Amino acid sequence: MFKKILIANRGEIACRVIKTAKKMGIATVAVYSDADADALHVKMADEAVHIGAAPSNQSYIVIDRILDAIRKTGADAVHPGYGFLSENAAFAEALETEGVVFIGPPVGAIQAMGDKITSKKLAAEAGVSTVPGHMGLIADADEAVKIAGEIGYPVIIKASAGGGGKGMRIAWNDAEAREGFQSSKNEAKASFGDDRIFIEKFVTQPRHIEIQVLGDKHGTVLYLGERECSIQRRNQKVIEEAPSPFLNEDTRRAMGEQAVALSKAVGYHSAGTVEFIVDGDRNFYFLEMNTRLQVEHPVTELITGIDLVEQMIRVAAGERLSLGQDDVKLNGWAIESRLYAEDPYRNFLPSIGRLSRYRPPQEGKRPDGTVVRNDTGVFEGGEISMYYDPMVAKLCTWAPDRLAAIDAMSAALDDFEVEGIGHNLPFLSAVMQHDRFRSGNITTAFITEEFPDGFHGVAPDTTAARKLATIATHINHTLQSRAAQISGTIGNHRRIIGRHWVATIADQTFELTLDSSAETTTVQFADGTVSTISGRWQPGQSHAHFSVDGEQIGVKISHSGVGIRLRWRGMDLMAHVREPRVAQLARLMPVKLPPDTSKMLLCPMPGIITVIAVQEGEQVEAGQALAIVEAMKMENTLRAERRATVKRIAASAGQSLAVDELIMEFQ
Repeated sequence: MFKKILIANRGEIACRVIKTAKKMGIATVAVYSDADADALHVKMADEAVHIGAAPSNQSYIVIDRILDAIRKTGADAVHPGYGFLSENAAFAEALETEGVVFIGPPVGAIQAMGDKITSKKLAAEAGVSTVPGHMGLIADADEAVKIAGEIGYPVIIKASAGGGGKGMRIAWNDAEAREGFQSSKNEAKASFGDDRIFIEKFVTQPRHIEIQVLGDKHGTVLYLGERECSIQRRNQKVIEEAPSPFLNEDTRRAMGEQAVALSKAVGYHSAGTVEFIVDGDRNFYFLEMNTRLQVEHPVTELITGIDLVEQMIRVAAGERLSLGQDDVKLNGWAIESRLYAEDPYRNFLPSIGRLSRYRPPQEGKRPDGTVVRNDTGVFEGGEISMYYDPMVAKLCTWAPDRLAAIDAMSAALDDFEVEGIGHNLPFLSAVMQHDRFRSGNITTAFITEEFPDGFHGVAPDTTAARKLATIATHINHTLQSRAAQISGTIGNHRRIIGRHWVATIADQTFELTLDSSAETTTVQFADGTVSTISGRWQPGQSHAHFSVDGEQIGVKISHSGVGIRLRWRGMDLMAHVREPRVAQLARLMPVKLPPDTSKMLLCPMPGIITVIAVQEGEQVEAGQALAIVEAMKMENTLRAERRATVKRIAASAGQSLAVDELIMEFQ
């Protein structure tokens, strides 16, 4: 077995590999850029080596820098994680030349499967179902439009060396094909150093389902069930689960056997993933094979009990797999939510900054038998950088069945505290409560179809509003009691806390009467409905658990002026609990209007302006591209909302801008 493993990666996956290596008694080496000097993976490893400047093309994907770190530390094996150099055949070859073991598949398999065009040809030869498309490289935008028309819209434009949704665009017409080709080419070059592009038919109403494979160097290859990855935004996976709610046993077996056949055809060993697109009739088509550990591997580990990182290490060391296909059993259900540094209220644009608060839910087995797992690479006080992928953590839950796993995830998301950056926790919570998601009737178009105008938070129905009103009234009573204790007795008079209150939640108002004892608070609404609440919240606590009519509710709590901000199940609401006369007067107060920015284009995220597509004095039409902002390795095209004339351009290409900084003004 290896004595020392270098992890050629960063963030949560580096931390994940270090955990298993420590469990196996293997020393670990971290590598880090300037931006990651104080990162969690650096703190966790036994040794750490600086490898360059913050941009990944000056550090994490520079092969010579990694080789230098190996020589300095004497590591005898390298785990590449995912992304960066994980599917780089030249890197695997360089390690072999250096006499260091690559904890991954053979070079030939990486070369065959790492190129999407070659992999589709090999898959077809191995008898694997493939999607119709043009397997040759596309020279320019004109050729892309011509080929797309021949295949028939819609088409999907992909980077041959792509992954993680980067370098990928869906086109429904010639204009989108032309623009998508150029954006895909630019992103592919920036992310992978390879701008080759191909086009294939886009399957409508698709589900994205992938098969986990695991092979050793002695000819054994197994499939470890499937993962449903259909909840995606811009081809970036957001929520995954295992198994899929859509597959039956026959389809699972057929997909698994084809995945194994393809793996054996290229002499595969180590962990890998064969991805399929599946239509509504359970016809499945090969998409690609990822010759590495997949981001969503934890859900497979939770339902199989197999540590995939440990198996990768053992396979790389030459050991045989200790189990056969019949030994692979799928137990229960697992859900993974990807916590991204993306602001859902700003159309999921990247967010950077310092984590002023980062409190994940407690990991491990819960009293109800469910399990919580959080794979992360950050810590409170750490900084989310603009240079890398925006994923902050992967929150996973396991339960005996799907709905129980979803409910466990909802509770875990309620308990997850993140402050200092924009993040998608409220959106993840909203998906968990969505009837369509809970039913399992999902496709890769779920987010587009169910949130066509973006995410603007969850509005409470009457039941939810009553629960939050009860909680807000309980909190207000605690604050009033504390104020009464501080003020003490003046003369012979002690401050009296009233029983009658008016609670306003969003646009719903409740008149209620409160009775409180040391253990519980009873709230009676004007219509006679009674709620009982108990919980140990103290002023200053940012999160608390309450029992409302027997239901356990975890709520994030903060104050804004005289209001109480409550965040729960995707809702982010201001609650006001007032005495009746104060509530009456509050209704007369004018509403403060936000400033008018309708004639301005503001930068929606911290990033670099790469293109200014218009000139001062130019008349633009609705939907016309105005500028392109690059952030976290993704290009974001900013478009005109309506016809207007450009009055002034305040930014230029190459300039770094902060959120809401002015790009241009219109007449």
